[in-house]
Amino acid sequence: MTGASGAAQLAEGIAAGDRRALARGITLVESTRAADQTAAQELLQQLAPRLGAARRIGITGAPGAGKSTFIDTLGCLLTSRDHRVAVLAVDPSSALSGGSILGDKTRMERLARDPHAFVRPSPGGSAHGGVARRTREAALLCEAAGFDVVLIETIGVGQSELAVAGMVDTFVLLLLAGGGDELQGIKRGVMELADIVVLHKADGDAATRAAAAAAEYRRALELLPSATSGWRVPVLTASAHSGAGVAEVFDAVEAHRAARGAEGLTELRRRQAEQWFDDTLHELLLERALRDPAVAAALDGIREQVRLGSIQPTAAALAVLALHGR
Repeated sequence: MTGASGAAQLAEGIAAGDRRALARGITLVESTRAADQTAAQELLQQLAPRLGAARRIGITGAPGAGKSTFIDTLGCLLTSRDHRVAVLAVDPSSALSGGSILGDKTRMERLARDPHAFVRPSPGGSAHGGVARRTREAALLCEAAGFDVVLIETIGVGQSELAVAGMVDTFVLLLLAGGGDELQGIKRGVMELADIVVLHKADGDAATRAAAAAAEYRRALELLPSATSGWRVPVLTASAHSGAGVAEVFDAVEAHRAARGAEGLTELRRRQAEQWFDDTLHELLLERALRDPAVAAALDGIREQVRLGSIQPTAAALAVLALHGR
């Protein structure tokens, strides 16, 4: 697809709910080719009037917390209530092919077959935070296609929580009882980002442990300052396997949205757009600097000097910038 006419045609298909057009649009915004990036921005501009109405929800948690299974159950519950659900599931990338290696669609078997849902696994690649480089744009395309709930599942490692919290309205953290971090976890920054905490896999013998862990988290969260909206982070228990508590999690999402209010949501998204601009600007400036022939010619040598300790990292970075500025 090239030019304004191609973007307009693709935008028309996405706006009509054409899944193939949506898939092509996401592939376009994920592309690193300069021509595709230009076309992708034209596409987003064409669809701008259709953006803003969807609930944007982040789901995170350590590997093994059952994020994909939880999303499968939650998504099916929502489609049964006449919601249209899009899932952007960011997988760790294969070091060989760059492709997704966990295959979220295989773990969201019911939702992937649901005609009112759209599941898109994307390789996390080298993007900081474990969130695919163009996850924000992909979420906007899903919204333009008429999906009123967009769920973003993160890899759940390192900085992924920070990245996804900056692009959603509500941030849900899944935890497991007995993971050894019931009290230590409160010290982690992710707890301060969470809008809702869910003790997952709370079924069978684990239900009692989950209830006890939830009580510990509630007490610990009381020590944190409340949000400016007055929202107090609820700690819930749920089981995707049995379905228990899953509806209550979405009830909490809706309560959080109501507590934020229309003005609060608008302000949140404005701040996120500003941060998005800053992140993208830094990314593009770095890419441009690294493509500079003078920088490319000297970079390996400067990196080797840093490795050997003959130059300090900050001084080395300044030297690279000086080369780019010539």
